[in-house]
Amino acid sequence: MKTLLITGGAGFIGANFVHYMLEQAPNIFLLNLDKLTYAGHKEHLEGLPPQRHKLVVGDICDKDLLDSLFTQHNIEGVIHFAAESHVDNSIEGPEAFVQTNITGTFRLLEAARHHWLEKPHQAKAGKENYRFHHISTDEVYGSLGPQGAFTESTPYAPNSPYSASKAASDMLVRSYFKTYGLNTVTTNCSNNFGPRQHIEKLIPTIIRKALALEPIPIYGTGKNVRDWLYVTDHCQALYKVFEKGRAGQTYNVGGDSEKTNIDMARLISAKLDQKQPRQDGKSYADLITFVADRPGHDLRYAIDPGKIKNELGWQPATSFEQGIAQTIDWYLENLQA
Repeated sequence: MKTLLITGGAGFIGANFVHYMLEQAPNIFLLNLDKLTYAGHKEHLEGLPPQRHKLVVGDICDKDLLDSLFTQHNIEGVIHFAAESHVDNSIEGPEAFVQTNITGTFRLLEAARHHWLEKPHQAKAGKENYRFHHISTDEVYGSLGPQGAFTESTPYAPNSPYSASKAASDMLVRSYFKTYGLNTVTTNCSNNFGPRQHIEKLIPTIIRKALALEPIPIYGTGKNVRDWLYVTDHCQALYKVFEKGRAGQTYNVGGDSEKTNIDMARLISAKLDQKQPRQDGKSYADLITFVADRPGHDLRYAIDPGKIKNELGWQPATSFEQGIAQTIDWYLENLQA
């Protein structure tokens, strides 16, 4: 049975990927390393088979822990989700983002290098196909104007401490491929949504504020645009890249579903009006409140996923309408449980 190390596998995307992989790949054992910060929850991993999944509570910056995991387990691949990822938090406290996203990625790369490679560009016997998959974000590319989309050749121009730390980690991964010949792939994704997302993120915030009849905060004028990707579609893309992607390559993963923040708030409010109407007969949209804009707030993100579609045959399987309906239903059940 192949053993993979999943970092951050109790978080939003990581936990969804763990569930997806255990369903799709019956001969894989997942060693799940998560620090269980505010964004990681054991509840996301309930019901997983213990013979195929093990949670290890620890920090990716812990060099000794990583060495012991690589020594004790024949880890054949790393899929690296673990990251500090909230832009607002990075503005308030950037040091944690530098530590986890940059130093943590470095520690993981070093562990893989020492355990998988005999010397630069020569794998240890039997470890020629071991792979390091780094999960990143479209925010490393900066902000778009009204037209165009990010491609894999778009120059990096990060505008927040969060995106700068992810850009730095991307460059580290690239350097380990170029300098040492470590078998790496990187994926940069657009905004994910779906079950198990932390309640501080935009879509869960809209839902929970609406249900609590509290003001729904929208930055600035609400005209900032994001490209939305349903998390299960992202998991499918990640599996394809890990299995079939070309070593040293980057693949952009997007959902082809651009929405302004204000449109998203109005759309979710309208769906909640149908699914769980307010007792006073008013619309949840009446709760939408514009607040002071975030410093350095990027105007628009959009991804051109042509490369992963053409090379690996990936397509989003879930329409935005299907995904948002499933997401709202999940939060209606879990926020009020």
